[in-house]
Amino acid sequence: MSKKNPLIQLAGVPVSGSEIKVCFPGLASPEKKIQALEQSGELIRLKRNLFIVSQELAGKETDASLCANHLYGPSYVSLQWALRYYGLIPEQVFTLTSVTTKRSRTFHTPIGTFSYRQVPSAYFPIGLESMEEGGIHFLMASPEKALCDTILQDKFVPHQSVKALAVYLEEDLRLDMDVLPRLDAGTVRECREAGRKVQIFDHLIKIIQS
Repeated sequence: MSKKNPLIQLAGVPVSGSEIKVCFPGLASPEKKIQALEQSGELIRLKRNLFIVSQELAGKETDASLCANHLYGPSYVSLQWALRYYGLIPEQVFTLTSVTTKRSRTFHTPIGTFSYRQVPSAYFPIGLESMEEGGIHFLMASPEKALCDTILQDKFVPHQSVKALAVYLEEDLRLDMDVLPRLDAGTVRECREAGRKVQIFDHLIKIIQS
């Protein structure tokens, strides 16, 4: 009977080099072992000292949203990726977008592109949800916060009127307008009080409450 690969116990979550080394005690050069596991395709490097076990070995994919939380933090999944996750926009999204209090960055990895946008520290914790997929938890914006994040990061959101914002939401974002009345205006109000794009968030609250 063949011996079970010790990496399987790390499947499903991003792991550090030190966690991998624990699976192979007594090695003279654990770093070379990690390099060999990369070359064999059993490990996939996301960035320096952060890896996932390959889907072929693990028997399942590591959730990209969980990877996003670990790749650069503190952060939470948001913007178009979250809007698509909630079914608020129809288009496929190919870059996993997150929000962070650190400087904006983009990571290109073997499992996809991860983009991070900076926001103020006081704004960051508003409207966050702990999501669960296949027993794995990750941090994501609520639908309302994801919409506010998208507006906050877009330099071309019209501010002149409620009507202009509604056109932007429906035609530019292609947002499902039927969902808007079910969103929580309180979360938008908290985002407004954080002090950015106050007039636009006022317009958004009126649209939600209309």
